[in-house]
Amino acid sequence: MPELKNKIKKFPKTPGMYLMKNAVGKIIYVGKATSLRDRVKSYFDRPHDIRIEKLVSKIADIDYQKTPTVIEALILEANLIKKYLPKYNVKEKDDRSFLYVAISKEKFPRIFLLRGLELARMTSGEKKQIAKLFGPYTSASSLRAALDILRRKIFPFRDCVVMAKKPCLHYHLKQCPAPCAGFVSIKDYRRLIHHLILFFEGKKEKIIKNLKKEMAIASREENFEKAARLRNQIFSLEHIQDVAILTKDTNNELTSNLRIRKFAKDSLFVSSGTIDIFGRIEGYDISNISGTSATGSMVVFEDGKPNKNEYRKFKIKTLTTPNDVGMMKEVMTRRLKHLSDWPLPNIILVDGGWGQINAVREILSEKKIKIPVLGVAKGFDRKQDRLIADQNNPELVRVAELHKDILLRVRDEAHRFAIGYHKLLRRKKLFNK
Repeated sequence: MPELKNKIKKFPKTPGMYLMKNAVGKIIYVGKATSLRDRVKSYFDRPHDIRIEKLVSKIADIDYQKTPTVIEALILEANLIKKYLPKYNVKEKDDRSFLYVAISKEKFPRIFLLRGLELARMTSGEKKQIAKLFGPYTSASSLRAALDILRRKIFPFRDCVVMAKKPCLHYHLKQCPAPCAGFVSIKDYRRLIHHLILFFEGKKEKIIKNLKKEMAIASREENFEKAARLRNQIFSLEHIQDVAILTKDTNNELTSNLRIRKFAKDSLFVSSGTIDIFGRIEGYDISNISGTSATGSMVVFEDGKPNKNEYRKFKIKTLTTPNDVGMMKEVMTRRLKHLSDWPLPNIILVDGGWGQINAVREILSEKKIKIPVLGVAKGFDRKQDRLIADQNNPELVRVAELHKDILLRVRDEAHRFAIGYHKLLRRKKLFNK
């Protein structure tokens, strides 16, 4: 062990991958780091949970590979996990909670994310619609942040399920070239997707080489607008700036879920940066008739599906006349009394408009808790339901646009659960007369 610690002291303080090996030279864990020396050193400098201690006890040697940026370390990490299947990277070889980047087989391919569980449930026909699949990625937040950087700065791509006939918000934010409106040719769009594929294959230098050739041709043809665009793309590739969520080299990924929950409880804060729709969503609804037997419901979705063990119901105690906003305040106040035993969510969804949203925000603010809040404005027969999000929070708007199906399922489940409890209380009241 002293020899290994001396070796670690010589590791560079640069981004990259570290590969931990056992006594027979087999790779048992790979991880990414902002600073290789500091990250690897941390395994031996402070106590960890039992799983990491067990990993450390098996380490006989550690190698590393430097990368220019943490994003490229993230890409390399997934490729190495897929290649070596290290024992301590996953609890099981087919862990279904990890994320994959998928590229569809369409005229204008779209980029989307798949959980391992979703991939396992797909039919053979559905899988045939996927042209490329990259992963598994152990950190959902890091992957989403990396895709956001690539999309905004280098490779704007389509991710909509169905193409509309006019440009959407992503086009105006320069995050999509709007193939829906014919603003990009099939050839140019597919060249863009090809470069994105090369990036996920860890071939950034090949992309830069290709772009420089294209820029030279554009210059010779005096197409200076295209040449300038390619020059900017090359510059962005050569100077990728990692966002905070990638550069914060936190504790080992093996304990990430536990760490996130502890952080939420200790600091009473949930980041308003990248929102994980497949994290914990809490949905709330109020049910009452003329204020009588009023109830509130809390449903929980995790990994995009209901977790009924986490559902909670509230009998309204402070109001006896119709007041959905006041009742929502009561429910949220009572919910937040359980900070020590109920994990905080990534998103809160309320069945209602700005009145209900602001009621929840007010209670959260009193507790100095920051959680993004969405609402669902009821349409005729619930067929025109519209998600309401703070337009000053582009990440929340993005989540609302891309995952409306999941969010409406949360709303429907909260509505069903609230009505069920309301009917139960009314029956009890009727029979007790």
